[in-house]
Amino acid sequence: MGKKSAATKTRRLVEDNERSYGSEARARWGDDAVDASNRLLLGLSESEFERFQALGTQINTELEAAVQRGLDPVGETGKRICGLHREWLGYTWSFYTPEAHRGLAEMYVADERFTAYYDGAVTGCAALLHDAICAWAK
Repeated sequence: MGKKSAATKTRRLVEDNERSYGSEARARWGDDAVDASNRLLLGLSESEFERFQALGTQINTELEAAVQRGLDPVGETGKRICGLHREWLGYTWSFYTPEAHRGLAEMYVADERFTAYYDGAVTGCAALLHDAICAWAK
């Protein structure tokens, strides 16, 4: 993927997110937070964008495997998934607090759109991610 291609993909991602969730996100977290997140994403290098995408895929793959194997989110797998998720957030969050991370995890089980995304292939992934983050975000 060339630099232009990465820039095009990030711009498209930001535009899609703004169309789908922008009003809601701005109402909930404010223009400054959303604008800062968009700037971070738009400023990613090609390798950073590739890592961001790879992390998203890895998180989903590990969640699906953990649910299928009946693994405990408080165990080592849950700790690893929480760490991967925190790293993934770092590409779009201008700050990190464990409280904010746990708050986002609450949305994963409270908002059917998040639950549907994480449970798309294997039911229970959103709950496992929530429980892992609540146990390990420190």
